Amino acid sequence: MVPLYTKETRGIRITVRPQYLPDHSQPLQLQYVFAYFVRIENTSKRKLKLLSRHWLIFDSIGEEREVDGEGVVGEQPVLTMGDVHEYHSYCVLKSPQGYMEGSYRFIGLDDVLFEAEIPRFILTADDSSWSLL
Repeated sequence: MVPLYTKETRGIRITVRPQYLPDHSQPLQLQYVFAYFVRIENTSKRKLKLLSRHWLIFDSIGEEREVDGEGVVGEQPVLTMGDVHEYHSYCVLKSPQGYMEGSYRFIGLDDVLFEAEIPRFILTADDSSWSLL
């Protein structure tokens, strides 16, 4: 069973489902490819626009990366009450285990900026090793 990771911050509920992609990975070349499917739901009564993302990516050999950028996969969705935005992306690790976490920056109609936390989610090429991180 694939785990779901959920976190809610100030009326934004973020759910992530990671998946290892063995057909796209090359373990002998230290390339482990993971997809992640994200659902962003506005549970507040405010109209919000997603401006940017900030990711922290860690693998089990001690490498850390930060990724910042506008929007998500080229979009800056506007979410009214009850709206959902879904997208998927991927990352490549040099080890079979790691995790990702981060935040999305939103702005409301009142021009107030805030960060919605992306829950930490485990990336593993072997389901039996989830407890290692």
